[in-house]
Amino acid sequence: MKYRRLGKTSWKISEISFGAWAIGGTWGSVDDKQSLKALHKAVDLGVNFFDTADVYGDGRSEKLLARLRRERGEKIYIATKAGRRLNPHIADGYNKKNLTLFINRSLKNLKTDAIDLLQLHCPPTQVYYMPEVFEILDNLVKEGKLLHYGVSVEKVEEGLKAIEYPNVQSVQIIFNMFRQRPAELFFEQAKRKKVGILARLPLSSGILTGKFSKYSKFQTDDHRKFNRNGKAFDKGETFSGIDFNFSLHAVDKLQKFCPRHLSLTQFALKWILMFDAVTCAIPGAKSEIQVEENISASSLDLLNSSTMIKVRDLYEKEIKPKVHHYW
Repeated sequence: MKYRRLGKTSWKISEISFGAWAIGGTWGSVDDKQSLKALHKAVDLGVNFFDTADVYGDGRSEKLLARLRRERGEKIYIATKAGRRLNPHIADGYNKKNLTLFINRSLKNLKTDAIDLLQLHCPPTQVYYMPEVFEILDNLVKEGKLLHYGVSVEKVEEGLKAIEYPNVQSVQIIFNMFRQRPAELFFEQAKRKKVGILARLPLSSGILTGKFSKYSKFQTDDHRKFNRNGKAFDKGETFSGIDFNFSLHAVDKLQKFCPRHLSLTQFALKWILMFDAVTCAIPGAKSEIQVEENISASSLDLLNSSTMIKVRDLYEKEIKPKVHHYW
């Protein structure tokens, strides 16, 4: 496992980390015993950074990570998120009372006195133009409830605005072969300001594993079934906002220039790691086998320039018109 520094912190975190959305909920059935095995396997293989949120399984994911930390002696960092418990999810809800309430709940779930990294959970765009929200976070750091804070965003615009606040240590943003816009301008600016980048949904809801077909079925509680048109949350969170059948078509083309010794999963993750502005990719995993495949990408040889150009050309010609201007 290779490690990269997170923002202006002193942390060196695993460049393939662990996204814990899937073990919390809305990705179909999940078994806590299997989830814990996957988490332990990740630590065994060098993962030291885990990303979760208070709404993943209504705290289920946070509690699993608290148990992992209790059962392991290695130093691990746990990032969680706050804000999506608001109903309605509006900018005015990002106030001291609500944020403190959410953070106290996460502290209890995580069984800790201070959250390693607290991220605002894809708040409305208006929040990024409310400096008082970031002042609240600064005060929570002073109070000792947070060690650091960052944001999780939907749009590049939001990421660019967020890094204007000096104590934002990280921006979590969707970045994968089907969502390449962050690399155009945002990466350069984040790198200049020494802000870490967490590449979320690196496998585009699993479509970039190459393991789905037009016959694939998803359970009713899986967002890949109920959120394809953005009925529950932002459409871009599911298959990168691209039609499922079109994604399968694009995956077929990717397969043609995937290096022979790599699985498509490894190819997709290594492609992300080719961007030095990225601190880590955070693929999810429900099983030890998935963890092993994800983590193997760290030790693979770099992709050659010809392969990188082919991925970029596919995006430019076929995918960009469908997603680029939205996010």
